[in-house]
Amino acid sequence: MPRGFRVAGHSPHADEETTMYDHRKLGRELGLFDTDPLIGAGLPYWLPDGAAVRHVLEEYVRDLERRAGYRHVHSPIMGKRALFEQSGHWSHYNHDMFPPMEVGGEQMVLRPSLCPHHALIYRSRAHSYRELPLRMAEIGGMYRAELSGVLGGLSRVRSIQLNDAHVFCTPDQVLNEARSALELIQRAHRDLGVKPVRYRLSLRGDGGKYVDNPELWQRSEALLREVLSGVDHEEAVGEAAFYGPKIDIQIADSAERESSISTVQIDLHQPERFDLSYIGPDGARHRPVMVHRSLIGSMERCMAHLIEVYGGAFPAWFAPVQLAVLPVSDDELPAAAVVAERCLDLGLRAEVVGSERGSLGARIRESRLVPYQAVIGPKELANEEVALRLRDGRRLDPLSVDEALGRIGELVNRRSLDLWAD
Repeated sequence: MPRGFRVAGHSPHADEETTMYDHRKLGRELGLFDTDPLIGAGLPYWLPDGAAVRHVLEEYVRDLERRAGYRHVHSPIMGKRALFEQSGHWSHYNHDMFPPMEVGGEQMVLRPSLCPHHALIYRSRAHSYRELPLRMAEIGGMYRAELSGVLGGLSRVRSIQLNDAHVFCTPDQVLNEARSALELIQRAHRDLGVKPVRYRLSLRGDGGKYVDNPELWQRSEALLREVLSGVDHEEAVGEAAFYGPKIDIQIADSAERESSISTVQIDLHQPERFDLSYIGPDGARHRPVMVHRSLIGSMERCMAHLIEVYGGAFPAWFAPVQLAVLPVSDDELPAAAVVAERCLDLGLRAEVVGSERGSLGARIRESRLVPYQAVIGPKELANEEVALRLRDGRRLDPLSVDEALGRIGELVNRRSLDLWAD
């Protein structure tokens, strides 16, 4: 058990003090992710339990986005250098990009962001004002040539799976779309138990890093200030994207280092660079506004934060294994297998932890991070019941298998941060 480990049936943020863990150490100890020098620094791989959590987070985000009117796309992880020259990444951001690859006489580049591809997807079809806002989302790969000295576990990597989305809208829709994006981010944070340390309005600084269009910046900054009206926030000069200001939602790690987990950006630059348009009610072409937003950021950084907040004792709805089924002896093993199979039918992740893995006490300790443990002994077998133990130490009276799984399934489907509700 990790030093200082805390188990609880509720969000750790309810405690006055919350122990934070170093995800780089704990994530490896718990078998969530790892690295290999032959793969390279900043290129972690996901082990089965970590991949299970990641898949749940991905499906959660997609469901949340679908309900908010987003449509999902897939786009390639690379493009021609000319694509990033047109977007402005090559002139403003190429120091963070991997070098071009010569392929068939053309220069191909691993993308540092998804927005140029999404701009081209929008441009591939004609659009009327009646279609807008058009909300496009993707969990897609992007690559950044981070220096070795800044890499760390999952929080700073070179291969990034980003929960990204772009809303193409009319100028009079942009304020509502940006506000709605911020509200959706706040909903995701509540469901995950993420508590940001601050909201930041990231503004441009001096130098040639930023697009030189003062009028564009003034318009975008004014809109984002209006979005943040009533929200306590700070301003940070020099933290904007090269093409526009952004709202960054900041988290802190176990060493109190800050990073951005979610963002909302208003982009007036790329719609012009890609000559994006829609047909207005007057029959003429008009320029849309592009709102960038990410609900939970990259899968890597989000997972790093969740490991550090929960110490591996994840809420039941995204725990890698939700129910450990523990037969007291081999006589109860067939019944334990049936319970685990019923869990699969209900969409729950269950594992049978049999006597080959030691005594019952040893198996209970081995399953200490699993939210629910269902013990089946001779009495439970005879009555078709299970004796439930909760991760926080509570023991419940025996319940029928149907009632126990039904209650667990209800809590998981509600994405509850509590282990049990009376």
